[in-house]
Order: sequence, then C-alpha cells, then structure tokens
Amino acid sequence: MNVRVGPWSLRLAPRALLVTALLVLTGSCVAVAALSTGEFTVPVPDILGALFGQGTPVAELIVGRLRAPRVVTGLLVGAAFGVSGAIFQSLTRNPLGSPDFIGFTAGASTGGIIAVVSGGSAAMIAGGALTGCVVTAVLVYALAYRGGVQGYRLVLVGIGANALLVALNSYLLTRANINDAATAGAWLTGSLSGRGWDHALPVALALVVLLPVCAYVSRPMRMIEMGDDAARAMGIRVEVVRGAALTAGVLLSGVATAAAGPVVFVALAAPQLARRLTRSPGVTMGASALMGAVLLTGADLAAQRLLAPTQLPVGVLTAAIGGTYLVLLLRKDRH
Repeated sequence: MNVRVGPWSLRLAPRALLVTALLVLTGSCVAVAALSTGEFTVPVPDILGALFGQGTPVAELIVGRLRAPRVVTGLLVGAAFGVSGAIFQSLTRNPLGSPDFIGFTAGASTGGIIAVVSGGSAAMIAGGALTGCVVTAVLVYALAYRGGVQGYRLVLVGIGANALLVALNSYLLTRANINDAATAGAWLTGSLSGRGWDHALPVALALVVLLPVCAYVSRPMRMIEMGDDAARAMGIRVEVVRGAALTAGVLLSGVATAAAGPVVFVALAAPQLARRLTRSPGVTMGASALMGAVLLTGADLAAQRLLAPTQLPVGVLTAAIGGTYLVLLLRKDRH
C-alpha cells in the first residue's frame, strides 16, 4: 500500500503495521504487569502517579526506583539485541548468524570476565564487555575478509572464534579466586536484577544514535541479500553498507551485553519471529526491536514470578526458550 503526501511517497505493509501495533500493545502490557506485581502489589492506576512523583512514598520507591529501571533496561536491551540479530542474520544470510553464535557475545563475556577478575567496578565490567565485543568483531571481520566478506565465511570464522573464546573464558574462571569466579559466573548468566537508570541510559543513547543508521542501511542491505554482484549492479556500495551495518550491530550487541550481561538467544529468536509474523522480505528492524523487547521483558517477568519467592536470572529462561526454538527451527528446516 502506497501513501502519497505531497511530493513524497511512503510504502506501508498493512500486516507489518498490525504486527507492530500488537507488539507495542504486548510490550506495554508486560511492562505494566512487571511494574504492578511482586511482593508488594501496586494498583495499575497508581503506576503513572508513582512514575511522575505524585504517588505514595512507598509506591514511588517500589515503582520509580526499583521496578521501573529494571523494566526500562529490559525493554532497551531486548530492542538492542533484536536489531543486532536482524543485522547479522541479514549480513550472513543465515538464521544462525546472531552475536551468540559468531563470537561477539563470547568476546564481550571475555572482556567482562577480565574486568571482574581484575577487581573492576560495575562501570569497568561494562566497559570491558563493550571493548571485548568490538575487538572480537574487528578480528573476525579481518580474518573473514578476502577482497570482501561473504556471509558463510563470516559465520565460519565467527563460530571458530566463539569456540576459542568460550575456552578462554573457562580458563579465566578456573584461574580466578572463588569470589571473583562467583561474580563472573553470575554476570555470565545474564540478569536484569539490580539494574538502575545508569544501566538504561547508555543503551538508550546507543539506540538513539544507531537506530537511524540501521534504518538508513536496511534498504541497501535488502539488495545485498540478493548477492554482492547484483547489489553493485544497482549502485549499492556494498562494503560501505556492510561496514556501517556491522559497526551498528556490534555496538548494539556490546552495549546491551554491558548493561545486562550476555543474555543468550534473544538476538537469534527475535528477528526470526518478527520476520515470520510480518512476512516481510529483507531486514525487519522495527519489528525485530519490538520483538526483542517483548521477549526479554516477558522472560524477566516470568523468571521473577514462576518460582517466587525464588528469582531466576533472565538468561536461564531465555536459554531454555531459545534452545527449544532452535530445535524447532532446525527440525522444520530438515523437513
């Protein structure tokens, strides 16, 4: 469906718009449920008042200072992982081409572990995770580059780098003292527990800066999915677009990991689910971001409530959900 506004024309897909609206509604409902429920229940009408400093002191403390930062961080981190996964799956033309499988998450984990065993603060751990992700991406890209980067080569090099980094991470944990190893192990699981506004703000800034870049390269990336030669024939500067997309995807993955730890499978599942629901060809950036936000926030809510009063790290639940999804995906592809 094409909509004309003066000299401009905008192409809209009704199904994609409907799915986007439903994802926004679902995310809003999950966020309200996470803000309202828990050991102390806050009535839904009181949530807005608590957020804007007009509620009771107890509600303002529980919603504004404890629950809201966690929920917002979950939404933002999920969106960042979703967009990052969409970028890498498009670049590699492979449904398994997510940061979890091609080494970037493992590289971020390495940086975080090094910061932990060095006695670093929370800020240093976040910085180490981002640095590790970026360094790993540069090395993988350099090793995969042969007059350009083909998707299958990037996946193969990334899988090899992932295996090496996982081994390195295990070695670092065995050499750390027991307290540092316990701290690093908890961080490696991926969790939103104790997250504050200082965790949400860097992810929000990264999304504000990088989402326009992702939106700009999404159309030429769709052309590149048809092959580099075909894209060049249509005037696409393939390596420039690929480099910009790769940079944005790496930074989004690194910032998200720095904020919540290496939460697995969100970057893998969110773009696939978004594409299946919208039935849209090419890169579904917006739907992938919303799907990632819904998946991570919903998983965190379930992790808090399923075994209450015991709370699970959200990474445990996303791993279980993602592993099940991966088995179903491979089984469907086999047939």
